Amino acid sequence: VTLHLNPISSVHIHQKPLVFLLNSPLPLVWKLKTERLAPGIRRVFFVSLGSVVHFEKGNFSLSAETEEKFFPEKNEHLLQWAQKEYGAVTSFTELKISRNIYIKVGE
Repeated sequence: VTLHLNPISSVHIHQKPLVFLLNSPLPLVWKLKTERLAPGIRRVFFVSLGSVVHFEKGNFSLSAETEEKFFPEKNEHLLQWAQKEYGAVTSFTELKISRNIYIKVGE
């Protein structure tokens, strides 16, 4: 699955840390494509067991962290866990089948 990340239209270059929980019932290869995300900013990608994140060439991967994590099985429990762990959830998306996911990050 390719995850496309770029800032909302009102933000020229996104310069804040991000945390993503990438959960799947089956192990996946997440391919990351980014636009206009500042280098050197901490970005964390938690993936379900057996999954990996592949970064585009460039320096984005130098400040990104990937960690396998056991997530709660049901989406309601995953959302509750994320809120408890991080204090807030700004976006939650569930897709049954997808090859491309487009996410706008920003304020």
